[in-house]
Amino acid sequence: MSFLDTIRIALRALLKNKMRAVLTIIGVVIGIAAVTTIVSIGQGATQLVSGEFEALGTNVVLVLPGQTRRGGVRQAGAPTLTAADSDAIGEVCPAVLASSPIVGTAGQVIYGHDNWNPKELQGVGADYLTVRNWELEAGGFFSEGDLQSNAKVCVIGQTLIPKLFRTVNPLDETIRVNNVPFRVIGILKKKGANMVGDDQDNIVLMPHTTVRKRINGSPLDTVHAIMVSARSTEQMAQATREIELLMYERHEIGPQEEADFSVQNTTEIAATLGIITGTLTLMLSAIAGISLLVGGVGIMNIMLVSVTERTREIGIRMAVGARGKDILRQFLIESVVLSCIGGAVGLALGTAASMAATMLINAYKPGTDWPMVVSIPAAFVAMGFAAAVGVFFGYYPARRASRLDPIDALRYE
Repeated sequence: MSFLDTIRIALRALLKNKMRAVLTIIGVVIGIAAVTTIVSIGQGATQLVSGEFEALGTNVVLVLPGQTRRGGVRQAGAPTLTAADSDAIGEVCPAVLASSPIVGTAGQVIYGHDNWNPKELQGVGADYLTVRNWELEAGGFFSEGDLQSNAKVCVIGQTLIPKLFRTVNPLDETIRVNNVPFRVIGILKKKGANMVGDDQDNIVLMPHTTVRKRINGSPLDTVHAIMVSARSTEQMAQATREIELLMYERHEIGPQEEADFSVQNTTEIAATLGIITGTLTLMLSAIAGISLLVGGVGIMNIMLVSVTERTREIGIRMAVGARGKDILRQFLIESVVLSCIGGAVGLALGTAASMAATMLINAYKPGTDWPMVVSIPAAFVAMGFAAAVGVFFGYYPARRASRLDPIDALRYE
């Protein structure tokens, strides 16, 4: 008997009991759909995390203030960093591409009769855009000369344009930040919302010297943080070590003393988040895979019932020349076809469920822009696994059918 004849007979047998076949593959459909949906959402989360760290900047390393002691009392977040530290990092560390101090403030921005409270009012250095990998839509950025002269200039994000300027071109217009006038010299390109839905374009950037002296009224050279960009992803660890060594030297911290700063590598943070999302995806996929085993057991039960019901048919086929391997192949094909149909339907339902889940996430968290990911390799793996389920759970019933004695099978009622 040819292979095509065997397939034809197997399909004809399945079509005789359509309802039984549908009920048999439900377990496989649910399992494949669940695995596809979970893997898709997990990969979307991984891409979202990676995209957020790319939006933060190019190979960013953060230097944050640590703890100091005053009168024996430990104080966290004290002003231990200076703009001079940032300049030294950019000049001395070979693995560092650029460095910018960060001085935060808060307040209201006024233009004409309109006012707005930006999410971020930051004083930064001249290399801030290089660190953040952020481009300008129009205009320019402030220079080292503006920093030294405490110039009252600023660069704004896209969100402020409709809130304050409406149809007016913001360039060269004057806004007031906490009643201090600033001339708009540049407009940032749109970045969109971050991972938690915060608008990154709701920002005003000013020279950190101007913010520190004219807005915050601080006579000190301290800054709230230092943002550093390594020259490449491969040099992130090297840049981190160079920064730590330089800061220990500049702050005169001994081997047994506690550092008054901390250095955070965003690549390590991203990798940690990736491990967490990957582990959760794997665990949930394993749980969803249990339904595949349930579906496989269902296929085995139905195939055993089918062997019992078709014992006389098997005997007749053997009597007219069918060999045991033909019977084995027929029942294996039936089992694999059931599994593959279930896999295809489950894959389609899983893709649809992934799209629906992504739409719900983006609707619930506007601006999150959760990516929809359908992994082609995962799809092939799912189909391969479905076929494997059919072979694994269909082999025993098929082998049992192939070993029936033709005489006993013909006598079976």
